[in-house]
Amino acid sequence: MRLRHVTVDCADPYELATFWSRLIGWPVSELDKPGDDEVLVDAPDPVPGLLFIRVPEPRPGKNRVHFDWKPDGRSRDEEVERALGLGVTIHEDHRGPEGRGWVTMRDPEGNEFCIER
Repeated sequence: MRLRHVTVDCADPYELATFWSRLIGWPVSELDKPGDDEVLVDAPDPVPGLLFIRVPEPRPGKNRVHFDWKPDGRSRDEEVERALGLGVTIHEDHRGPEGRGWVTMRDPEGNEFCIER
């Protein structure tokens, strides 16, 4: 078997997919539009896409699974600043004075993810 999608439950699939598309540079599917209950962010093969699905209940608490992103072409700190400009918040900052570590952030719906060194 091959992993096809990583699915994220959310309140507004198109809005959240658009945010993630801007953050990671993968396109929102041309088949999806505002108001859809399922919206796909297409990934380059063989990477699984990100599928955002509308659910009625609010986020229950801490994520059980989260993404760890490694910058490609920028430093970790540059990516953190860029992400902040896109609307994320810092949840926990684990950067050390020697330059090691990561930053745990929250997307616009509160889902946690990390940007590593």
